Amino acid sequence: MSRNRMQHLPGCRAGLALLTLALMTGAALCGAAEPASASASTAAGHPSAAAKTKKSPAVPIRLIDINSASRAQLKTLPGVGNAEVDKIIAGRPYLSKAELVTKKVIPTGPYLSLKNRIIAMQKIPPKSSK
Repeated sequence: MSRNRMQHLPGCRAGLALLTLALMTGAALCGAAEPASASASTAAGHPSAAAKTKKSPAVPIRLIDINSASRAQLKTLPGVGNAEVDKIIAGRPYLSKAELVTKKVIPTGPYLSLKNRIIAMQKIPPKSSK
């Protein structure tokens, strides 16, 4: 390496450190604090700080069966009001939750916001004993 390039390395390191700090600060301000804080703590050599910032496991969302749920249960879904509840109940039974869109019960946008919170269970007839 030439002598000129070696003289500029300390300045590059300081510039890189400032750029990294600015990116981490900007990400934290934009709401992406989890990845920035984890990388910042491991980059600083403090793995114990990363362990402290980890979130606890999320509570699983209880799925609502659109074929058997009550009006009150259906109204807890995001974007579902009285009119949508009436349409959902009138269109029962559903073979799949996607039928809410294919049967034009609700538009695609609201469906995308609630598809991970619903299920369409099928009633299984009891087996006849011979």
